[in-house]
Amino acid sequence: MADYFKLLGLPPRAALDEAALQQAYLEATKTAHPDQAGGDAALSAELNAALEALRSPVTRLKHLVDTRSGLGWRAIPLEAGLMSLFEKLGPLLQQTNAFLTRKQAATSALAKALLASEEMRLREALEGLNELIEQEWQRLEVLLPECDERLATGDDAAWKDVQAMQAKFAYLTKWRAQIRERLLGLML
Repeated sequence: MADYFKLLGLPPRAALDEAALQQAYLEATKTAHPDQAGGDAALSAELNAALEALRSPVTRLKHLVDTRSGLGWRAIPLEAGLMSLFEKLGPLLQQTNAFLTRKQAATSALAKALLASEEMRLREALEGLNELIEQEWQRLEVLLPECDERLATGDDAAWKDVQAMQAKFAYLTKWRAQIRERLLGLML
């Protein structure tokens, strides 16, 4: 597996500044781009993959753990805060799915109008839950520099915490997508 941090000349860190990442990518692609004289299509593709992997905390932390920690895959249980979000999400997704089935079956204007208040309630509930997910995402992002500090001191337990944080980001990413999908379904 390629080391994307090394490829872009960036320090291997859990927290990366988006502007620094973009600048490193642009510098690296100046000579590698296939349209440039002496450009290398394979290297250019790898640089693109590096940018995509390091841009998101989910894939950045996974790459960091995979290339630096020596830890293998392990199941990460949900902590209480995330479990609370999940316990709200599951039933809300089921309710939305059932509603979307009824909405699709409604053919008359009257039948559709009778569903409007439930649709609004579901939309508000989904948007509210999405806000809670965003707050949790932001809370985790604030912790990334602390992870870097712990890793820099050689704290071996920090790697397991980084791995757990990556799993949390992955859960939140999936839940965001599920909410976005249902909200789009409600718009149609």
